[in-house]
Amino acid sequence: MTRYRQLSFILAGFLLLVVAREGWAGPPTDQLKTSIDKVIQILEDPALKVDGRVKERRTAVRKVANDIFDFAETARRSLARHWQGRTDREREEFVQLFSDLLERSYISKIELYGGEKMQYGREQLDGDYAMVSSKILTKQGQEVPVDYRMLRRGDRWLVYDVVIEGVSLISNYRTQFNKIIQTSSYGELVKKMRTKQEEFLEEEAKSKGTAKN
Repeated sequence: MTRYRQLSFILAGFLLLVVAREGWAGPPTDQLKTSIDKVIQILEDPALKVDGRVKERRTAVRKVANDIFDFAETARRSLARHWQGRTDREREEFVQLFSDLLERSYISKIELYGGEKMQYGREQLDGDYAMVSSKILTKQGQEVPVDYRMLRRGDRWLVYDVVIEGVSLISNYRTQFNKIIQTSSYGELVKKMRTKQEEFLEEEAKSKGTAKN
């Protein structure tokens, strides 16, 4: 994945700033915007921009992400056919690992945000599923199409997939996971995920130590 597309996923997932409301219709878009507005407030809070408060800012963003994203659904769909052969304990472990890594991966890069804007498009409903179309407006005048796939959980609409320029977040992970499992094993996939989790924790520990100094 290129750096630009990676940044697009980050922006699409956490940093939308509405500049127009054409096509805004119904709970899915409304609930998405509400959560995004909370993220914007956190990022623009002067008190959270000072040195030593990076972890606090990311924790606050992570809390909002948990309110709008269905990480368990994203994890299940990303593992695809390999999900069926897993025990309940393995599934629980995988969802926890995947959710933690996905959140840390994007939130750790949140500082890449450079003022890009977002426009909402139309909202499509199909029973308990919905898709909210939008586009990122870059400073160079480019328009990057972004679609949010959402599903209804009770009275909430949650994002389970983000599609950037036709490339699905779930599809991207599914390809990676399937390749590792087929060339090695499911156990090796989990091992790699644990290693990556440890790397994130080490980086956070170093950042915390640097902030204290």
